[in-house]
Formats: sequence, C-alpha cells, structure tokens
Amino acid sequence: MSSSTTTISGFTVLPISYGDKTTHYVYARAHAGSKKHQAKTLPDRRTLFLVNVPPDATERELVLLFKSAGTVERVAFAGDVAEEEDVEESSDEDEDVQDMEEEEVEPDSQPARKRRKLDKKPPKPTVVPLPSPSLRQLRGTGRTAHVIFLDESSLERALQPSSKPRAWPSSEEPSGLAHYLARYDAARPPLDVVRAHADSAMELFEYELQQTKQKSKYRKGEDIVDEDGFTLVTRGGAYGKNLGGGVGVASKKFQETGETSQRQKKTEKKEKKNFYAFQKAEKQRNDLLELKKNWEADKAKVEKLKAARKFKPY
Repeated sequence: MSSSTTTISGFTVLPISYGDKTTHYVYARAHAGSKKHQAKTLPDRRTLFLVNVPPDATERELVLLFKSAGTVERVAFAGDVAEEEDVEESSDEDEDVQDMEEEEVEPDSQPARKRRKLDKKPPKPTVVPLPSPSLRQLRGTGRTAHVIFLDESSLERALQPSSKPRAWPSSEEPSGLAHYLARYDAARPPLDVVRAHADSAMELFEYELQQTKQKSKYRKGEDIVDEDGFTLVTRGGAYGKNLGGGVGVASKKFQETGETSQRQKKTEKKEKKNFYAFQKAEKQRNDLLELKKNWEADKAKVEKLKAARKFKPY
C-alpha cells in the first residue's frame, strides 16, 4: 500500500506506527446504523467504525489514540454491542421484578421472633479469590470496533487523513512476550494463596452442608430443639407429636374428655386352608374324583376315534 493512499472503498486509511520499522493500517468510516435497537448503544454522527483493529488493542489505547480528535465516551469492540443490549434488557427486567417484590412483601410482615432468629444466624463465609492480574484481552485478527465520541465534531476530526503515521500509545498492560509471561505467572500463584483459597472454599461448603441438614431434620425424623431447650411439636395423632416423632403434647380432645380417638381397622377373617386333618383328607378325595372324571372323559374320546378309524397310536 502506497503512503499517498488516503481512502479505500469509503474507508479512511489511518497508518499507525508501532516503532521505527513497524506500521499497522486501520480503516475508519462514520457508522451508519441500520437497526433501530442499536440507536441507543451506537448513536449516529458520533460513532466511528474501525476495521483491522490490532488483536491486543485495549479500550484505553484507542481512547488515547483518538484523544487529539475529541473526548471519547466509550469503546465497543466487535461482539460487545450485542452483549450490552442483552445486559440492558435483563437489568430492566430485574428492576421491574424487584419493584414488584418490594410492593408485595412488607418489611413488618415477618414475625419478630423469626427476625431475631435470622439475625443470630452465623455469617456466610466468603471464598478468598486467586490473584488475577490485569491482562489485555486478545481478540481475532482483523476485528472491528466502534469508538463513540462525546460530540459530533470529534468524528469529523478523527476521519481527517494524516500525512505521517500516528504513534500507538503505550499502556500499563504488558504486551507481546511480556503478556504471555504474565499469564504464565498468573496461572501459578503462590502455595499460601492457593491454600487460603482452598480452605475458604471448604468452609463455604461445610456451611452450606450444615444449612441443608438443618432444613432436612424433619424428613430424617430428628427432634428439633429451640434455643431454650424445648422440643418443637405439631398437631397429629391422639396425643400430638413432635417434629421428629414420638409424644410431645396432648391433643385438645384428650384434654377435654380424656378419650383417645383410635381408628378401628376392619379386618376380614380369612379361612385357613389345609390346616386341619379333615381339610387335607377332603382335598385328597376331591383330587381323586377329578382324576377319575378326566380318565373317563379321555377313554370316551379314544373310543370315539377308534370307531371313526382315525386312531393311529403308532
């Protein structure tokens, strides 16, 4: 590409120098929004569309690159625009749901005793995070970005071609080989930090396990005792029962009349078979009579086949 070329297919060529010998070319034009839902995130007349952005470029570096043109409001890389729209929609829905919940639930509707119980609940432990240094995000080669300026005049100054390449601003984040060395060090934190992270994660696991056990005591049949030492009870049975089973308190009917309401189960007496001697003898006699009856029927059938001359035993 010759140094005299300033525009290609409607894009302004912006040469960028990474040093004395390296030159990178970025292509820019004014953004023309085609979708109505992008009008808020990418406003027309204030958005600069960039092509062939360096893969390791950061938002701060692009802000410093176009600082001479005007104040940059924000930078949106390729793929970030759709994510920002989804986040805005979800945040609006969450705010609506939160407002509805605040209207439905009143703060004074909870009993005072229950509130005191919740206050005495031990705090939930937090996990100590592993160190994560600020590293630049690497993107694909030839990706695009949108630079949104604060005013419309800044966009016109950013599109003006320059006679010499613009110097790429330096940033605090490591680049090149230093970036991969920092990633290597970040993937291997010190052992004391890893130990603190693992211990805090186990504390959180044990806390959640204890909370699950407390909720499932009734299902396991264990007695639930409050802070004063009394066993919690519930209605049921003749005398009442506690939450874990057994007798805890008498029912209202038992206190008034002293009678227990026991349900009588209707059981039908079934006759026992082959239990007495005469039952066995009668069964053997019936079986013998049935055998003789079948023998006579088979004998008559054979005689009938013989008379028809269709009986062939061999």
